[in-house]
Amino acid sequence: MVKEPTHAPLLSIVVPVYGVEAYLYQCLESIRADVPAGESDAVELIAVDDASPDGCGDMLRAYAAGREGVRVVHLSSNVGLGLARNAGLDVATGRYVWFVDSDDWVPPGTIPAVLDRLRQHEPDVLMLDHLRVHEDGRREVDASSHLLRAIPGVNRLDDQPQLLRVQHTAWNKVVRRDFLDQLELRFFPGWYEDIPFSHPLLIGAEKISVLDRVCYLYRQGRHGAITSTRSGRHFDAFAQYERLLDWVARKHPDERLQAELFQLMINHYLVVVGNDGRLHPHLRRDFFHRAAEHYRRYLPTNGYPLPPGVTGLKHRLVGRGDWLAYSALRQAHRVAGRLRRPGPAGGVDSGAGPAGGVDSGAGPVAADDDPGRGTGTTTTGDAGLAVATGRRDALAGSRRP
Repeated sequence: MVKEPTHAPLLSIVVPVYGVEAYLYQCLESIRADVPAGESDAVELIAVDDASPDGCGDMLRAYAAGREGVRVVHLSSNVGLGLARNAGLDVATGRYVWFVDSDDWVPPGTIPAVLDRLRQHEPDVLMLDHLRVHEDGRREVDASSHLLRAIPGVNRLDDQPQLLRVQHTAWNKVVRRDFLDQLELRFFPGWYEDIPFSHPLLIGAEKISVLDRVCYLYRQGRHGAITSTRSGRHFDAFAQYERLLDWVARKHPDERLQAELFQLMINHYLVVVGNDGRLHPHLRRDFFHRAAEHYRRYLPTNGYPLPPGVTGLKHRLVGRGDWLAYSALRQAHRVAGRLRRPGPAGGVDSGAGPAGGVDSGAGPVAADDDPGRGTGTTTTGDAGLAVATGRRDALAGSRRP
């Protein structure tokens, strides 16, 4: 049973819970302990037990007992992250909703800062910065965080188009509930559920506010996390992008927007196909060819801005469906990466380094995990491509393959 709050809060924080017994208390306490004195009515915490197989259900019952503002929904069967978020959303009563994953947590001072900004700007979407936190305690700035800097007031995406390239997760956005209902947005089942949810929020918003402070600590490398799991379910990304692009074609048929999303989509596919931690080797070729099929299906009529450097070369190979050349290029970069960086192997597509290992399929800005991203230095990649394809024309700059 879920007890309704006496007064509608300003903010509902929905926390889907599954298999996170070791991290759950830290997550919940980081939220509840951060609610300012005298503001308990302003925040409700809704934890959704997604039929967790460990002790999370009992932990939630014990945690909610005697604590005001904490509500628990217990699902009878496991439905997955997206649908568990929907279950929490269905009972949320706040004017705004924020989805926080149960293996992550928020730093002190976050809740007061979020509440202040919501009251000050009354945005459709409030965007937040985050840090990646590794198992050894190392904290790392996300590759897209710089895009949130120095954005005053409220804006539309047309005013700050770079915001579309910020890591596209649900948890770095606080959303006005009426706006969410207006867009008729909910999470779809399957992995990479943030793709058709997060981008439409920014595309449809009339008022976007950016809180340029770290408000979320994103745990990396947890055993059992989607991005640390080799599985055929990474193919779910294709259905999620189909949903996104179909929504854009119906709701916002803008050619520039479609070109931008197309580039981000191919960047993302390159992350997945190149990451040893996500795909078994025997699935890699099939994933690449599915990406090539999407390339042909969704390629904008007037082309799109081809990324610079090695990433642009990889885009060309996806467009050609040239798996053999891509494999040769990938291997060449992995070898070159090991030669340049002594110590643990951190080849181009191994997910090593600040721009690699993009988690939950998010963050197209971080999707290019090649060394020298954005520098225009493509010597190793150019040579690898020339050897792999035997076609020097592949090195020429072009907007379309």
